[in-house]
Amino acid sequence: MAEVDSGPVEPQARHIVYCGVCTLPPEYCEFGGTAKKCEEWLKEEEPELWNRLYSEDSLNANLSALSVSAQERAAKDAKKKEAKAAQNEARDAERKAASKVIIKRVERNKRKHVTVITGLEIFGLENKKLAKELGKKFATGSSMTRSAAGTEEITVQGDVSEDVKEWLGEVYGSKVPQANIELVEDKKKKSSTAAPAV
Repeated sequence: MAEVDSGPVEPQARHIVYCGVCTLPPEYCEFGGTAKKCEEWLKEEEPELWNRLYSEDSLNANLSALSVSAQERAAKDAKKKEAKAAQNEARDAERKAASKVIIKRVERNKRKHVTVITGLEIFGLENKKLAKELGKKFATGSSMTRSAAGTEEITVQGDVSEDVKEWLGEVYGSKVPQANIELVEDKKKKSSTAAPAV
């Protein structure tokens, strides 16, 4: 009997899920450094895949395939990673608590002022986006620049320092506590008139 050739087989496309946190496939999230956040994302977005990877049955099945020494190493590594992640979170929280957002009113000319805002990036806010929002909110020019020290700062035209403080409290109060916002006034030094030479 002769085999019948039915022609070329059409390749089937595979649907691959990528993590919304670390952008790796979920099977490799443990190597990305944000395993806990990745697991939470996967549980919300892809519950079926989460059950296949992280449910107790699948974890026990994977652990039973390992030798006793490999199981001990895996447990030890997991504890180290958790401790390191907790330490990083504590350090970030401590840094945020000690950080200040400085809103500085700078005098340009006699009656012209600009408002300079620094320190927002520590609280996880994007300065470019905030510069646009502030420009729209106060109907004025606003831009994000780098200072001489290398830090990002937002410069808003006009004396809007008090208004910016209130606006930050209303819109970003959950991220930036009011206690961490400091208002500073920076006056231009007046040039002294030189005495005429005799």
